[in-house]
Amino acid sequence: MCAYNKKDGYYKKAKKEGYRSRAVYKLKQIDEKFNIFKKGYTVLDLGAAPGGWSQYAVEVVGEGNVMAVDLVGMRDIEGVEQYRGDVTKEEDIRRITLIANEVDVIISDMAPNISGNYSLDQARSVYLARSALQVCHWTLKPGGNLVVKVFQGEDFENLLDDVKKYFRFVKCHSPKASRNTSSEMYIIGKGYLGNGQKD
Repeated sequence: MCAYNKKDGYYKKAKKEGYRSRAVYKLKQIDEKFNIFKKGYTVLDLGAAPGGWSQYAVEVVGEGNVMAVDLVGMRDIEGVEQYRGDVTKEEDIRRITLIANEVDVIISDMAPNISGNYSLDQARSVYLARSALQVCHWTLKPGGNLVVKVFQGEDFENLLDDVKKYFRFVKCHSPKASRNTSSEMYIIGKGYLGNGQKD
């Protein structure tokens, strides 16, 4: 963790409150504004490591209802089932759906490994977000919710339009916990229509 992050207020708060990353407050603020979770909901956390979002999800929905997927492993979180997988690969998505069939919420804080070329990084971010949308078509219950991160830039509006085809309610939101210098945006979809589209 760089020195800049150690001076960050949310970083210090996360350490104090036992969360694995400051990103937990982004999800918490999104949930407080858009009511993403309910007790008893099943949640699929894509790109879950280091686990902050899974920690928050299990707090609000209850143990045994959160499944976390990432390319890398992470330390166990009580009440969270963990699986290794690449959500950009169909064979891994198929395997995930056997485990996480019919979930109420899909959350994705996935981001590409930063190359320093913003156009490339942004395009990769859109690709990851589209992968999360594809997972919705395999595993999200009709009426379910989606929270997905994406970097703003080329193809952002096209992605947003595609999300709007499949959810009754769609908003873009930048929570207070996002840094002012960040280009990240969260797309919130509520009321999944199933693997069909709006008329």
